[in-house]
Amino acid sequence: MAQQVTPVRRARLGRALGPEPTAVGGVVLLLPGGDEVSSRRPSPLLATASVRALGRRLARAGREEGLAAHVVHYRYRGWNGSSAHLASDAEWAADEAVRRYGDVPVCLAGVDMGGRAALRAGGHEAVTSVLAMAPWLPDEDVAAPAEPVKQLVGRRVLIVHGTNDERIDPELSFRLAARAKKANRDVCRFEAHSDRHGLHQYRDEVLALAEDFVMGALFGRPFSRPVEDALAAPPPLGLRMPLAVGFGSTLRR
Repeated sequence: MAQQVTPVRRARLGRALGPEPTAVGGVVLLLPGGDEVSSRRPSPLLATASVRALGRRLARAGREEGLAAHVVHYRYRGWNGSSAHLASDAEWAADEAVRRYGDVPVCLAGVDMGGRAALRAGGHEAVTSVLAMAPWLPDEDVAAPAEPVKQLVGRRVLIVHGTNDERIDPELSFRLAARAKKANRDVCRFEAHSDRHGLHQYRDEVLALAEDFVMGALFGRPFSRPVEDALAAPPPLGLRMPLAVGFGSTLRR
């Protein structure tokens, strides 16, 4: 009896969200959440639901500059320890963006475990900015190496986290941001007061903050005053910036 060959799993980019621009000036790669350990394939619809609204909003906002927004479909649902499958897939996606669109700036934007993948893969040479929303980060363990941050040097980095996150201790993202800030001044972190892991309570504000950051980081649009202040402020001020209720109604100064 012939032995069955297991097909090689490959990551892929989803179809561009919104009308794909004729001339691409920048790319945002959307990294969904995942599990700590799992060798199963992600469910295409459930896995990407958390980033699709963000991707559509960014595609609309960056239409004039030629923004291409793609969801990254992972090979596996899990991070899987030292294999760091989701980070590897994020790096592959950045390579694929360069292959398709040439030398354009890339932003990695991830939620939950996708936030960790965005931060870990942020050192890719095409990546100029990283957005991590409620990033899943491992508990700090003196016996294990700390989550790396040196790869973020030279990138603009924004982390946003709910202070009542029931799944991931928000202090973990604060500590990572504080270490990253020592090596790279272009790091800031916003806190959504009393919001939980899904950031649903301040959904509109979080999306407006993400748009403000990504458009500024990719295309040089002026940042709103809160983002500008958070990037400029020394720690801990710029790493515990409160996300104001109604942020986005008057973004510009």
